[in-house]
Amino acid sequence: MRILVVGASGTIGKEICNVLAHHDLIRAGRNGLDVSVDHTSVQSIKDMYSKVGKVDAVISAAGGANFASISELTPEINERGIESKLKGQINLVLLGLDYVNDGGSFTLTTGVMMDDPIRFGASAAMANGGVRSFVKASAIEMPRGIRINSVSPNIVQESWDRLEQYFIGFTPVPASRVALAYRKSVEGAQTGQNYEVY
Repeated sequence: MRILVVGASGTIGKEICNVLAHHDLIRAGRNGLDVSVDHTSVQSIKDMYSKVGKVDAVISAAGGANFASISELTPEINERGIESKLKGQINLVLLGLDYVNDGGSFTLTTGVMMDDPIRFGASAAMANGGVRSFVKASAIEMPRGIRINSVSPNIVQESWDRLEQYFIGFTPVPASRVALAYRKSVEGAQTGQNYEVY
């Protein structure tokens, strides 16, 4: 399988590449090892697909959001989650449909905060929930047998030291375990799913 991994150099992205190393991987990101892309830019996404050509699967392990209390959350602070986590990932699908082979797949990334809220996490939860809803709704309309799923990771062990203050009482999971859900999405048969790794 020829698989495009956006966000391949990130904590989870690296583990996705490890678990799917038996496939032909194209590693993309801002500092992409194979191809560069800014997934918040429509033109950059178009350029990436033009360079890469046809693939069997697209995985997005990219997307960020700002942490802020609801009383400090401004439209500008909230915009990062909308542009990066929500629109960026959805645009990878909308602009990539013609590049995914028949029977291929898209796998996007959500996150635990939409199901188990934390302080300062409203913006991220909003973006995650939007992605999950898009995946569920678009699955019934995907053309040519293309599947679409999302993976919802818990806080990962590799980020625990940096983010523990936000995830009080959570049990972190290894990124290698999260990566298995992406493999399930790509190599499996389900569609419209949000695989929770909590």
